[in-house]
Amino acid sequence: MSKLNTQASRTNAARADKPVKDVAKKSPATSSSRITSTKRSSPSRISGRSEAVPAGNVATEKPRTKKAVRAKAPSIADLPMDTPESVNVVWKMFSECARDSSERQQIRNRLMERYREVVRYTAERMHKRLPAEVDVDDLTSAGLFGLMDAINSFDLSRNVKFETYCAQRIRGAIFDELRAMDWVPRLVRSRTTIMDRAKKAIEMEHGQKATEDEVAERLQMNPDDFEKLNRDSKPVGIVSLNRKWNDKDSGNESREMDVASDRRQEMPTDRIQRIDVQALLTKGLSRSERLILILYYYEEMTMKEIGLTLDLSESRVSQMHSSILARLKAQMKHRVTDL
Repeated sequence: MSKLNTQASRTNAARADKPVKDVAKKSPATSSSRITSTKRSSPSRISGRSEAVPAGNVATEKPRTKKAVRAKAPSIADLPMDTPESVNVVWKMFSECARDSSERQQIRNRLMERYREVVRYTAERMHKRLPAEVDVDDLTSAGLFGLMDAINSFDLSRNVKFETYCAQRIRGAIFDELRAMDWVPRLVRSRTTIMDRAKKAIEMEHGQKATEDEVAERLQMNPDDFEKLNRDSKPVGIVSLNRKWNDKDSGNESREMDVASDRRQEMPTDRIQRIDVQALLTKGLSRSERLILILYYYEEMTMKEIGLTLDLSESRVSQMHSSILARLKAQMKHRVTDL
């Protein structure tokens, strides 16, 4: 019996050990299946996350913030300025901006583009009264600076039309540029203007060229002051030899230096030389004697005409002429070196 019990216990132990071995054998497969299931589930988790991203983006679309609205607002260059109402809106935006801000500068440039034609129109009108040497583009460039100053200093509260205001500022800027380009002092220009106005008034009244005595009487000046004013009002003109001009007959374009000299005109050096000789010959003579020489040799008047001018007889003029020549011959012997 004891042997039977011992065998039965061994059989039971073997049966009990068999499931354990089977479990041990099956455990690697079970673990691998878990690993594979985990690996298979991980892509689904990843794909679940990736699929959740668009949903998250849709969910994050919130009402637009101020920054987003500003970013999508129309630029200053696209602001409409084709109607007076739209222009007033731009002016209000300009007045509300800070003085040193970049937005204010952009709006100012937009306004300058809007009123650029006013500058061109003013420059072309002023160019018609100026010499041909002045370029209209230079006047336009100076007028743009006047327009910029007008925009910066314009006040909307005064209820004044900007075109009326800026025209004066543009003209002032162009005049300043012309004064800077002019080599003649302003005092000389003002005196020239006074003389020209007086001469034109006299010519309009009498219908003939004004004399110096009439101009002096119109200006109520004594002879000495008038002589000084007349002398100071005649600046020396400067002409560029490279200045171009068009021949209306042939239509060719030429320069001043290409034009042939006119032999009929008096040379400036000859004129100066004649004046010097005249001053030397008449030096030391009385007024009547000096007039006789000038009228006879320079103005080519006859003895009779000179007598009528000086209220003398023809014989007296001839006698004075002979005595003057005799004295001049004696004096010229000692002045040969001066000539």
